[in-house]
Amino acid sequence: MKFSYNWLKEYLSEAPEPQQLADDLMMRAFEVESVEKRKNDWVLEIKILPNRAFDCLSYLGIAREIAAIAKIKFVEPRFELKEEPELKAKDFLRVEIKDAKLCPRYSARVMLDVKVGESPLRLKEKLEACGLRPINNIVDITNFVMLECGQPLHAFDLDKMTPTGVIPSEARDPELRQPSTGLFRSARNDKCLIIVRRAQKEEKILTLDESRAERILNETILVIADAQKAIAIAGVKGGRGTEIDGKTTRVVLEAANFNPVSIRRSSKALGLRTDASSRFENGVDSNLTVFALNRAAALISELAGGKVADGIVDVSFASHGPCLVTLSHKYLESLLGVKIDSKTVLDILSRLDLPAKILQKNNEIFYEVLVPSRRNDLQTSEDLIEEIGRLYGYENISASMPEGVLLPALRGEDLIMSEEIRNIMAGLGHFEVYNYSFISENEKTAFHFQNLAEVINPLSQEQKYLRPNMSAGLLKNLKENLRQWHTAHSRGRALRLFEIGNVFWRQPAGIVEAPKIGGLVYLTGNAKNQAFYEAKGVLEILLNKLALSDVWEDNHLQDGMPSNWDFVFNHQKTAQLKVGQKLLGWLGVVNQQLLDDLEIAGEPVIFEIDFIKLVELVGEERSYQSPSKYPAVIRDLALLVPAETKIEEVLNILEETGGELLQDTDLFDIYEGEDLADEQKSLAFHLIFQSNERNLSEVEVNKLMEKIITAAETEGWETRK
Repeated sequence: MKFSYNWLKEYLSEAPEPQQLADDLMMRAFEVESVEKRKNDWVLEIKILPNRAFDCLSYLGIAREIAAIAKIKFVEPRFELKEEPELKAKDFLRVEIKDAKLCPRYSARVMLDVKVGESPLRLKEKLEACGLRPINNIVDITNFVMLECGQPLHAFDLDKMTPTGVIPSEARDPELRQPSTGLFRSARNDKCLIIVRRAQKEEKILTLDESRAERILNETILVIADAQKAIAIAGVKGGRGTEIDGKTTRVVLEAANFNPVSIRRSSKALGLRTDASSRFENGVDSNLTVFALNRAAALISELAGGKVADGIVDVSFASHGPCLVTLSHKYLESLLGVKIDSKTVLDILSRLDLPAKILQKNNEIFYEVLVPSRRNDLQTSEDLIEEIGRLYGYENISASMPEGVLLPALRGEDLIMSEEIRNIMAGLGHFEVYNYSFISENEKTAFHFQNLAEVINPLSQEQKYLRPNMSAGLLKNLKENLRQWHTAHSRGRALRLFEIGNVFWRQPAGIVEAPKIGGLVYLTGNAKNQAFYEAKGVLEILLNKLALSDVWEDNHLQDGMPSNWDFVFNHQKTAQLKVGQKLLGWLGVVNQQLLDDLEIAGEPVIFEIDFIKLVELVGEERSYQSPSKYPAVIRDLALLVPAETKIEEVLNILEETGGELLQDTDLFDIYEGEDLADEQKSLAFHLIFQSNERNLSEVEVNKLMEKIITAAETEGWETRK
């Protein structure tokens, strides 16, 4: 916003030079974007931030800031208002507000016998310095008052408004015609009615902007209307039907308070942004309406010779008085990080025109601060501390390192374990999937799921329940991949998937949520019946790499199967995965009837492990072993084996042949491609050789590799080079 330096000085007992004033504002309040010389004046363009637009989009607001910063006196504008006792505003005007939330206050004054003309030079210069074009003395005064105090005003020609006493045509008397409007008036009722209401659908209005286009309104836009039509768009722009012109003698002055969101929406919908709308969008103090009307009426009386009708037509649904905010001196010092005496605090609050008094309780000092309604940004003790800090001067607060206790982060066992599992499963040739935790009504029926947790407000019927296990999502992944393979005419493919996620089920005590590790193995060709044994081997490798021993599969299901797995698994090809006697999870071939219902061919295998139990078991068996100080030697080996060969068989041969120096064997790739026969698959391993006692020589490692290759070829496996 642009501010005239000469105009600002009118509200200050004394004023710093323009550049010094700009520097002071930059240091304590706002960014001054430019300081320009203009004839015998200076114009400062000040960037008002949204949190201070409520009070500082005005000369009085900025003048108060300057006075507080420069430690000078703020001078209130003085004016004398003379009302005509025999003329009552309520006899000329009545106001109705249809929606108090959109318009909490509407105030109006009536002025008679005004003489519309050109504004004095001093008034025009002030408006031009702020970028406003002078129009006539009445309109210019409303703009002047808006710039001065921040309250937008609007002036209506009273004689162009439709009175409530307009009578039907059959009863009209030519002598009652009003020359200025052509309307007929009743001798009994000459009072005008202002209605603040929502616009009617496709209601039209001609506004006072330069476009001169007829604007079509909707029901979301608030308007000011008379007894028959809309005469202004509330808080945005006045209408052409009631504008002030050279023939105007009777004026209605409006000062209202509107809902900021409503005005913003109206302005955006119409593509019309004005000085008034920008202020209403940021909020305006509802207590300003009466001051602004009195100030404008006094100026019109002085410059346009008008008579001021006695009283204000004021309809108000909200009153905002000063609020009391309490501040602890100890908290003030701790937040600013500086020692500051109470006298300085009270002096700063006084300069900000914030009346305060000291209270003492338990040897602590508190301040009770009375915040006026114009400072709606000061609602908490932290807001007051910020005000005190900026006027005290941030440059006076020495920099210091914050003190505190730094606690080491807790080890996230779950995250570490899940990441380790991902790496192992990926190394075993499994792809990770991320499925939704929701299932549909159809899936509930197809899988015979029970005790489901139902979503109260599902986004769709496909997301009506929470999954009790991971089988539905994994089989959906398989079906989609099979469809893609069929489209691409692919043969001999295999699918290996895994997922880490949560499952849910309902118990009498409530809904249970538990993390699980799920997986699927699907093989084709001659190896399609070996998926169960491959999945079994994958789980054993996974658990062995997690340093779990005594891992085995129990095919004898004494206690039966959980209800939500009962229809998923083929009972003849299902096993419990156990560590010792502790149940860790389930492994099984999918029930053929379910596969038929889902139209899936083959024998896919699904497994699911309890993640929480797995973490507990790993934690129980964890022991420290010092790493070898001698470097490891890593060799890769790829073997071409029959498709039905179990991975566990290959690992046993490699580890038995490698002996103690073969510290680890990592399976990092399983390949079954078109360039291999249907009855073959390729297995690739990292062989890690290391000794705890000495460095291994190249010759020694080569001999071990030759021994391992010979043992593999003895089994009939081919070494790929």
